Amino acid sequence: MDEHEQVKSANEKWSIKNGIYTTLILNISNNYFPLFAISVLGVSNYELGLIGSLPQFVGMFAMIIGSVIMNRLQSKKMFTVYSFMMARIFLIGMALVVFLPETMQSWTFILLVALMNLPFSFANLSWQALIADIVSETRRNIFFSTRNKVMTIVAMISTFLVGLFLQLFDSSNPLPYQLLFIAAFLCGIVEIIYLKRHVEPIKEKPKTAVKKSLFGLTVFKHKPFLYFLLCSLFFNFAWQMCWSLFSIYQIKYAGATGLWISLFAVANSIGQIVSFKWWGRMAEKHSHSKMLVLVSLGMATTPFMTVLSTNLPYIVAVNLLAGLFVSGTVLLLFNQLLDSTNEETRSQSISNYNILLALVAFVAPQAGVVLLEMTNIYSAMNISSVLRALSGVFFFAYYVYLKRKDTLLLKRTAAKI
Repeated sequence: MDEHEQVKSANEKWSIKNGIYTTLILNISNNYFPLFAISVLGVSNYELGLIGSLPQFVGMFAMIIGSVIMNRLQSKKMFTVYSFMMARIFLIGMALVVFLPETMQSWTFILLVALMNLPFSFANLSWQALIADIVSETRRNIFFSTRNKVMTIVAMISTFLVGLFLQLFDSSNPLPYQLLFIAAFLCGIVEIIYLKRHVEPIKEKPKTAVKKSLFGLTVFKHKPFLYFLLCSLFFNFAWQMCWSLFSIYQIKYAGATGLWISLFAVANSIGQIVSFKWWGRMAEKHSHSKMLVLVSLGMATTPFMTVLSTNLPYIVAVNLLAGLFVSGTVLLLFNQLLDSTNEETRSQSISNYNILLALVAFVAPQAGVVLLEMTNIYSAMNISSVLRALSGVFFFAYYVYLKRKDTLLLKRTAAKI
């Protein structure tokens, strides 16, 4: 194995280890924000919706700022490191919220969750650009399938253990959540250590500088990226509009405790683990765009099936089924994003994609809560199912477009020969 191959192999190893600790942070802190907010802080439905949407509103502005910074960065790694470091510090503040006067606790927690997304959005944006430089196109499906599978196994185990841990305390006791937030911060330190070990490829500056617009708006002229962007934004809106609704239904309607919330996540993780490699193989065989149609239709079943019963074991089974399609969503959307961009404008494309995605992620949970207030939990969830299914139609049209485009390109090449 030559030196170049050794570096690539080491980068993949560090990325997997970095991903393990990122997953631990998510599964011992972020996943329990709604439960902590409802059980300990006593937030309203509206405030719970803000926990889901306000971070995305902050993230939208972070993406705009981040896109300007990214377009001027020669090296992405250290910017990613410092951004993750700043994001993890907010976890300490969350652990201290309960020491404030009761009237201030809910809104302080909401603001901390929201503001944490400023550095985290920087980190996510730069990490995507960094990993696109580190992992070659030919390795992406195999690498991300393996990485996602490992991360999901870690998520399943950690979530189950956290659920058992929470059962040792009264649901309104803040202590276990404080301990989880501090543990997440400590995991963040290890996460950053592994991130710093990545070897970033050195890119030569082009001899002739290309003048770029402030946000790289010229990337929208590239039709494959533009059409994918439109399909993805619609899918994400349909997907995310019921995220707060799931928490409300599971906790307020079905009476789920911390252990049951953990079991839902564990079941979802098992579904992802058994299906990651299958999605990777099918994407290699049929293309990412074609498999996104199946993902959309599968994701459409989850809200509809969830509200059929408040039986907790049944909801566990629904989450197991949902996990089969969540794995495909995670793998295919990111890989199709990379496939639909030009290498020379990839950072700008990812920046604009994430800016618009953040806008959708702010609007969608609020739209879900508004729909809940206007109708009821059952209608709101079923409308989300219909919209998810409709996104499958859009992805099918995108697949047909790409297939036709590739066919025309082949014909033109043959004609020149």
